[in-house]
Amino acid sequence: MIVRMSKVEVVGPKEVLQETLSLVRDLGIFQIEPATVGFMEKGHEEQIRSFLPDDKTVMERLFLEDLRQKIDALFSYLPARQVRMSYLYPLSIIDTIAKTIPLHCSHARERFETRGILVKERAELDRYTLFLRALAPLMESAKDAPDLDFIGLTIREPGMVDRLREAISRITDWKFELQTDTAEDGTLVGLITVEKDLSDKVKRSLSDERVPELTFPASFGGLTFGEKVAYVNTKLAEVIREIARIDEELSLFASRWVPIYRTVRDWIDDRLSLLRVTASVFETRMCFFINGWMPSLEVKILVAKLSETFGARVVLEEQEIREEDLDRVPIVLRNPDYFRPFELFTSMLPLPAYTSYDPTPFIGIFFPVFFGMILGDAGYGLVLIVAAYVLLKKYRTNRPIHDGAKILMVASFYAIFFGVLFGEFFGDLPHRLFGLEPLCVERRTAVVPMIFFTLTIGTAHILLGLLLGAVSAFKNKTTGEGIYKVLSIVVILGMAAVVGSITGIFPGPLARPIIIAILFLSPLLFFTGGLLAPLELLKSIGNIISYVRIMAIGLTSVLLAFVANELGGLTGDVVTGVAVAALLHLLNIALGVFSPTIHSLRLHYVEFFSKFMEHGGRRFEPLRR
Repeated sequence: MIVRMSKVEVVGPKEVLQETLSLVRDLGIFQIEPATVGFMEKGHEEQIRSFLPDDKTVMERLFLEDLRQKIDALFSYLPARQVRMSYLYPLSIIDTIAKTIPLHCSHARERFETRGILVKERAELDRYTLFLRALAPLMESAKDAPDLDFIGLTIREPGMVDRLREAISRITDWKFELQTDTAEDGTLVGLITVEKDLSDKVKRSLSDERVPELTFPASFGGLTFGEKVAYVNTKLAEVIREIARIDEELSLFASRWVPIYRTVRDWIDDRLSLLRVTASVFETRMCFFINGWMPSLEVKILVAKLSETFGARVVLEEQEIREEDLDRVPIVLRNPDYFRPFELFTSMLPLPAYTSYDPTPFIGIFFPVFFGMILGDAGYGLVLIVAAYVLLKKYRTNRPIHDGAKILMVASFYAIFFGVLFGEFFGDLPHRLFGLEPLCVERRTAVVPMIFFTLTIGTAHILLGLLLGAVSAFKNKTTGEGIYKVLSIVVILGMAAVVGSITGIFPGPLARPIIIAILFLSPLLFFTGGLLAPLELLKSIGNIISYVRIMAIGLTSVLLAFVANELGGLTGDVVTGVAVAALLHLLNIALGVFSPTIHSLRLHYVEFFSKFMEHGGRRFEPLRR
């Protein structure tokens, strides 16, 4: 339901404004209105102005914002980790923190930047290690002679190997050796062994062929291949140790100082939120005015708290909500325990207007019924109850999944109920095994009766929506719209009676006077609903017909269950038959969760709510920590 709200004004001397805002924030039940529209009487606007902070408040805000930025910068240099809580009171150490934060930032930034350089160096060394490791077997098979040079390279495509051999052979007169291997990352690497006096020519040829030579830093100069491998391994180990040392240093620093800085930052956030909210407060020469909204049932709580803290210095006045205020009233939806999980579905819709209805109870009542009518299988319902129970136990702290499991639990009970009426337990197993007949109808054969049944349900649902729309219209003093919805109800009931007379449900002679009455009422529809009134009436009739989907989707589920049992029986083997039937039933259960959910919600969102729901409400956002 939509919680009744109160329009209130809190007034007191300016020197206790911050204490008042702090109290209001701690309670978390008051939404401040940043405008005086609807709160101040006309003629008083000139005496009241937005609250102007003094120089001390401005300086405090600038100081705190700067300090918070420095704390955020410090946290960006430190590793993310779980730390203990600090129980130091932030206000008592704020001056000390302001002095230590520059030093800590400088130290952490230096360590962080050094670590970044080392990480890049490790990446480079890893790359050299990768290639050297791939080239090592090639070096072992190559001749180690002082007049030979070794050129390492990476080859983009295997097809380039032959082109390289041909190009190098022209330069060296076949006095070279080219060996290839695949590195751990899949890169093709090569090793060229050539006489030193031909080495430069070969390297130029590689450059012309755009084959990248594996080059090493200047510190590798003069080292043999084996010495390069040893140097890389040694250097890599040093870099890894240094990175680990810096990580440990930063981790120890974080474990010591992050709890303190985090507590200070949280306190700064609270303090800044109070300083910022003063922009929504108004003042005269001596007093402040806090205007806003709160649930009516909680007004007494705030009054008692203000009286306890400030005595008669700060008072709360509850003001009259006028018609022009209705569009500004914030919305709070609060429902009993049974309906609360269904807020999961209403959260997908825009908030209702304050003068409209909370859609949650309607979904809570009708959604499980429609779901059960569509699924309508007691066996499937039992399986889904077990699944819902498991989800409830496993996801106790996950609110959306927990609420969804509760909804599934309720809807599954209705599936069992209708399954008993339809005689369905994993399809037609009761009839196959025990010869039992349905208590009500067999959906697989009673298509026409099910069509009439779902049309009756649709008619009742749409008429309820129109009735609620009429009540809402009369309450909002839009009399024409209210009369139009009442006439629409009468015309739809008349049409239903005519159809009943034609099909023999009602006496045949009843049809004629009803048709005359409908023709008589038709002009009134134009006067109350406008030129589009007939189209709106046809739309309502189309909405009713749309409820036939309950029968159609349910029939699909029944037929798939019947096919599962039929195929299971045709296998000729008990184990195979049970396996085949079980797989098809599991598929049907999965479809039986999603299809009824989607189509039941559509019947509410599109067909039902369009008859009476007014959207456009704004969410209640109280001042809180």
